[in-house]
Amino acid sequence: MDLWERARAFAGEAAKRSQELSAEAAKRSSALVSETAKKSKEIFSETASKSREIAAEATKQADLLAGQIKHLASDLPVPSIPPIPAIPPIPAAASSVPDAAELECYGITDDLREFVKGMTINTFRDFPLQDEPEVSDVPTVSNVRQDLNEWQARHGTLVLSAVKEISKFRYELCPRYMKERKFWRVYFLLVNSYIAPFEKKYFEELKVKAEEEKKDSQKEASQASTTAEPKDTKVPSKTSSTNPEHDLDVFLLGDLGSDDEASVGGDDGLDDDFDKIDATSGLESDDDDKKAATGKAEGV
Repeated sequence: MDLWERARAFAGEAAKRSQELSAEAAKRSSALVSETAKKSKEIFSETASKSREIAAEATKQADLLAGQIKHLASDLPVPSIPPIPAIPPIPAAASSVPDAAELECYGITDDLREFVKGMTINTFRDFPLQDEPEVSDVPTVSNVRQDLNEWQARHGTLVLSAVKEISKFRYELCPRYMKERKFWRVYFLLVNSYIAPFEKKYFEELKVKAEEEKKDSQKEASQASTTAEPKDTKVPSKTSSTNPEHDLDVFLLGDLGSDDEASVGGDDGLDDDFDKIDATSGLESDDDDKKAATGKAEGV
């Protein structure tokens, strides 16, 4: 019984002591937290103050540096920059969509469009046309084979861009289900009644134009031949010879002419010339004889 009382007293004493220690610890913790908060507040306040001072100093230095740069810049000569010439606008690319007149010329009409709308892929695939051997050396330009004539080739190019159904059919069919050659043969057979008048008119106009150009060229050639200068048909004179010996004879003896009278007159002139030469030679001979006789007399 005495042991139980002691244990009970000891437990009460321990509980009391524990409460005192807890209260003391809480008190010290509270004081520590308060002191830490106070120190943190002081540190934060001091840091903020230092930051403001540093920012103010930096601003001051920046303003001072900006003033110096502005002063230096005002002293430097400013080079004159020539005005940049205006860049001319780039012309817009020509529209790839053909005009209505060209579409009409190549038979792409509203009736053709309505007819094409009723076609399907099976219209081409089931068309009763035997496959022909493919010609490998026939080129393809603008998705249209060049074994077509001029009008058909242009019509095919326009119909691919203007009628989307045909472009779609060709993309899905060629070359998976049929060759390019067969596709266009089937197409032109299907739409022949719609485009035949336009094709005929096109080639008739080309024929008329070619005939007009031929007539114009013939007319120009005829006018050129009539306005050409006539050739000189004069017979060159016999005295205008290029032979230098003949020219010398003409100069010394005179032009003898080509007719009989001129020939006779020329002979008389020639005789007179020889007579003058003989007379001169005779006079020179007499003078020589006189000089010789005088010399002999002086010698004697």
